[in-house]
Amino acid sequence: MGTKTLKNFLIILCFVTLIGLAFGASQTEAKAKYISIATGGTGGVYYPYGGGLAEIWTRYVSGVQAVAEVTGASVENTRLVNRGESLIGEIMNDVAYQAYYAEGRFKGKPQKILAMFQMYPHHYHIVALKGSGIKTIYDIKGKRVSVGAPGSGTEFKTNLVFKVLGISYNDFKVHRLSFTEQANALKDGTIDVGIWDVASPTSSIMDLATTRDIVLISFSDEDVKKIVEAYPFYSPFVMPPGIYKGQDYPVKNPSVWNTVICNPDVSEDLVYRLVKALFQHKDYLEKIHPFAKYTTPQNAITASPIPLHPGAIKYYRELGLKIPDRLIPKK
Repeated sequence: MGTKTLKNFLIILCFVTLIGLAFGASQTEAKAKYISIATGGTGGVYYPYGGGLAEIWTRYVSGVQAVAEVTGASVENTRLVNRGESLIGEIMNDVAYQAYYAEGRFKGKPQKILAMFQMYPHHYHIVALKGSGIKTIYDIKGKRVSVGAPGSGTEFKTNLVFKVLGISYNDFKVHRLSFTEQANALKDGTIDVGIWDVASPTSSIMDLATTRDIVLISFSDEDVKKIVEAYPFYSPFVMPPGIYKGQDYPVKNPSVWNTVICNPDVSEDLVYRLVKALFQHKDYLEKIHPFAKYTTPQNAITASPIPLHPGAIKYYRELGLKIPDRLIPKK
């Protein structure tokens, strides 16, 4: 090969290499810009909430195209984020805790997830009719109690709560009804107590309260403390008066929050910009769904059962918030 031919060959090779590098860089950048948010079914809170996040991030975070994806919710979302198939997901904190610490359904299989912020809480509602004589959780002994639908999240949480408080299914007559069914059963007098583990207000209790005088049973501070100590994914919560008709008193209960997680490999800068944009435009998210009122920087810290992503930590520290050691991921 002559000198001139060799020179031309090297020029072409360099050109092709540069084109390849540029193409590869653009592909990587494009991948980083697309954000899949794993949510839930279209009929729940997760999907519209995730859609609101996608709108905010696409509009206000430079170079980002975010999309809310319909999924099977918490457990599936955890696995999608762990595998990197979705960068971001919405899950419940009991699932987050088990996934991060490789417990329960994730035993021996720790998932690659970190928290960004908290969405809203699920409250443990114990509902009876006024005049039933039921004033504390211990008064359900000997009563007819619906613990939620078979295999539901409500029954799962009921087993956890009752175990800590020393209450057995042998202490009362067990019914397993859906939320609508147990509201109707309370109306008809075929059960004495119904249990809901849901965000408040929830429609079935609201409907019940329009035709019957209801009471919501408050937990003692001591019992809430026992539950939170036994299960770190629980947080103490006080439902303010006026959530339901006739409820003119605060109701203390253990609550499990819903959280937005991401894969730890997402860059600190991107997560920082996503979290910052969310809180700068949260009024828009609250228009999408009122439960977004619970999404605050302070709740991101007090209610998270797993460590926060470094990008989220950076934003919260800018606000002057103290990050406890338990929320700082290990290197």
